[in-house]
Amino acid sequence: MTEQIVNSKKIKAGIIGGAGYTGGEMLRILVNHPNVEIAFVNSTSNAGNLISDVHTDLIGDTDLKFTSDIPQDIDVLFLCVGHGDAKKFLDVNPINENIKIIDLSQDFRLTDNSQLATRNFIYGLPELNRDAIKNAKNIANPGCFATCIQLGLLPLAAKGLIKNEVHINATTGSTGAGQSLATTSHFSWRNNNLSIYKAFEHQHLNEIGESLVQLQPSISEALNFIPQRGAFTRGILASMYLESDLTLEKAQTIYEDYYSTHPFTHVSRKNIDLKQVVNTNKALVHIEKHGNKLFIISAIDNLLKGASGQAVQNMNLMFGLEETAGLKLKAAYF
Repeated sequence: MTEQIVNSKKIKAGIIGGAGYTGGEMLRILVNHPNVEIAFVNSTSNAGNLISDVHTDLIGDTDLKFTSDIPQDIDVLFLCVGHGDAKKFLDVNPINENIKIIDLSQDFRLTDNSQLATRNFIYGLPELNRDAIKNAKNIANPGCFATCIQLGLLPLAAKGLIKNEVHINATTGSTGAGQSLATTSHFSWRNNNLSIYKAFEHQHLNEIGESLVQLQPSISEALNFIPQRGAFTRGILASMYLESDLTLEKAQTIYEDYYSTHPFTHVSRKNIDLKQVVNTNKALVHIEKHGNKLFIISAIDNLLKGASGQAVQNMNLMFGLEETAGLKLKAAYF
């Protein structure tokens, strides 16, 4: 049975790496979550500083300060740290086995890396593993590109309909690169610019492949993925196509049926754009048919449905809360 939280008792949450982009988004969600109390926010570089001195939009929302301590009297721990750092953190900081862990790095997403001592991590894409998430004690939160692309392909894989190679182009905002300054995230370089990176070799291809095989074990078709850096702050827009005999109406029915019980993923019969999802935990999917090609567009906010929002969605499922609790966010549309 999924653990149930009594309304009068709030979930006590801790955050490791609270000064970065995903940590900041986690704070913005949890500070207003009706069922959560933020117990502590760890940041060794900011210990003693007010959270609102770093995330200045939170002035008036919280008087919490960053700490270098890691108290154990919590229910859930969010790891908002860089890739490779989550495993290092857990190796040197023993965490009580009763504490649930949700890791936002890529350290435990793949099957071969999902086990750490007594902890087994479940891949936390609710549209794929909702029932397993409800009973999980440890979650590996999916990557942002991986989330966006998978939501465009899962309904086909569930029906065994990926029978040809898939061509994917996806553009992400600058926050996808993290807060540490790099040449390709500097305003002067990124603004009014567009570039391709890690063509055909992006690390998220591995987790996408594992998820598709989970639904369609016979799949062997190539995923040709071209990632792009966009001249905007947040969001991912992905377009993908493959040869398919499906009619448009049949494809739309397959997608709408697959997502009918998932509160954040919506199939739009009209074309979609990024502003519809930015600052929300929504994913939008749109399908078109061009000759023998099925064309799919999907869009998410990389920091919310692609990171912190999805992590809170997973927490809600793990603790038996309403899946949408704390996540009914308004799009930054204008």
